[in-house]
Amino acid sequence: MLSSEMPNGVPNEVKTCKAGCVVDPGPNFRVQVEDVPIPEPGPDEVLLRLNATGICYSDLHYMLEDLPMPRMSQFGVRSPGHEGAGVVVKVGSNVKTWKVGDRGGVKPMWDVCMECDLCRDGLHETYCPKAVSAGLMVPGTYQQYIVSPAKYTTRIPDSVDDFTAGPIMCSGSTIYRSLIESQLKTGDWAVFPGAGGGVGHMGVQLAKAMGFRVIGIDGGDEKRDLCYKLGCEAFVDFLKVKNLQEEIIRITDGKGAHGVFVTAGTAAAYKVYTA
Repeated sequence: MLSSEMPNGVPNEVKTCKAGCVVDPGPNFRVQVEDVPIPEPGPDEVLLRLNATGICYSDLHYMLEDLPMPRMSQFGVRSPGHEGAGVVVKVGSNVKTWKVGDRGGVKPMWDVCMECDLCRDGLHETYCPKAVSAGLMVPGTYQQYIVSPAKYTTRIPDSVDDFTAGPIMCSGSTIYRSLIESQLKTGDWAVFPGAGGGVGHMGVQLAKAMGFRVIGIDGGDEKRDLCYKLGCEAFVDFLKVKNLQEEIIRITDGKGAHGVFVTAGTAAAYKVYTA
């Protein structure tokens, strides 16, 4: 332990931790487990021991290097990941709002300036020109111990387990923001193409909790059962229904959808549901 007063800390003799590290980034990348140094938190940072991390398709893009964007290697980063949940094991000298044992999470934006107009409006800090992306510009949540800015670490309530909290850092917060910005009202019809997927299944639950009438679109009996279990009022199987638009209009008594949230990860889905 760091000391007898810090039972949740890092044992003094432990200097390294396990991390999923990318080897040969590009089309032939692979991830291998390596021992890496446990980082020391800066004055305004906390050190987290992560118990869970989600896997996002953005991680694959970072490792594949298939998008026109900066690459992990440019920042000397080998561990992707931005959906982490765990516990604080050490705090920096200036940190007063966190203590060892608190539960915290890491999201896609590892840090932002909190000073520009985009940060101050409370809605658009992900567009901050000084934003730092977790798992791209700094080591991500595939690493067991990582540092995180105290001011931007997400608190996790005791009622939410780490395996639930991890994916909420990205997929859950992404669809939640979409639902908020849609300005749909209680009783409105919300349609989710890809409702049984990683983002979609969270959207269904959130939409139901917000009082929307939810229609899930996906393929197969397993997805159907999941969607109904999570709160869908109706389900459309795209493998069986030829005209999805007509079926949605029929279900909604001729009204159509008040909002369509495309959570299927294909370009074809956007074409179909924006036609």
